[in-house]
Amino acid sequence: MIITTTNNVEGRRITAYKGIVVGEAIMGANIVRDLFAQVTDIVGGRSGAYERKLQDAREVAFRELEQRAQALGGNAVVGVDIDYEVVGDTMLMVSASGTAVVIE
Repeated sequence: MIITTTNNVEGRRITAYKGIVVGEAIMGANIVRDLFAQVTDIVGGRSGAYERKLQDAREVAFRELEQRAQALGGNAVVGVDIDYEVVGDTMLMVSASGTAVVIE
């Protein structure tokens, strides 16, 4: 399945619009990872633990987006928007939305 942030797929024609689809993932972080991330923030550098958690959440959201598009009969999703939010103090939410379409 093609998933793109653009409104069309180069060289392909959209033959049907199936509807808006959304994939969401909310992931919790654990206290040990939070502690090490805070130390990393203080001394500088990147927090590998949080980057991996963010990547996991993004992959779950995209998998869900793809499944919902397929359920509507789509074979591509165009106009995808990705949003990241912090929920509470320890939860990370990633949502991806777009339009499920049929392309030929």
